[in-house]
Amino acid sequence: MNHFLKEHISEIIHLTDDEFETIQSLFVKRKFRKRQFLIQENQPVKEIYLIEKGFIKSSFIDSTGKEHILQFAAPNWWISDFAAFFKQDLSSVAVDCIEDSEVYAISYENLNHLCSKIPKTEHFFRIKSNFGYVALQQRILSLMSKTAKERYEDFIKQYPGFIDHIPKQLIASYLGVSRETLSRLYS
Repeated sequence: MNHFLKEHISEIIHLTDDEFETIQSLFVKRKFRKRQFLIQENQPVKEIYLIEKGFIKSSFIDSTGKEHILQFAAPNWWISDFAAFFKQDLSSVAVDCIEDSEVYAISYENLNHLCSKIPKTEHFFRIKSNFGYVALQQRILSLMSKTAKERYEDFIKQYPGFIDHIPKQLIASYLGVSRETLSRLYS
């Protein structure tokens, strides 16, 4: 029995052992190396991922070649190109590992099968989606209304411990500042 997966889901819904066996059978555990892609831009997005170990980011490269970080994800977080996954479309972002990572992946088909077979799992995924939407809205408002220093302070508060796992240039990109500006904020 996979305790990590069961504990993660049980934070929101109660599961019988039989229900969990069904859930577990629909997830695949995958290991990725540092810098390895889970999703590349302009590729079909077949899975969403729950991180057990490691740190992962989603990003896109603009027309000038600059990388823009959309999201960091740590253990117990979900990551994917959710728009492409749920629309069954090509990805607009890349998802890759900042460090060696282990994830649980579920395909679009298995997710739909799971939600129809065990209806309370739909509640679980709705709650997780709502949390993701709230985080995205807060991020957009922060980028629109806060100074670089305020965004950095929020990042430190919201993501304690991330600073030790994420290279400074990636944090700078996430905050929308240069590496030099981040150095001034960090010191």
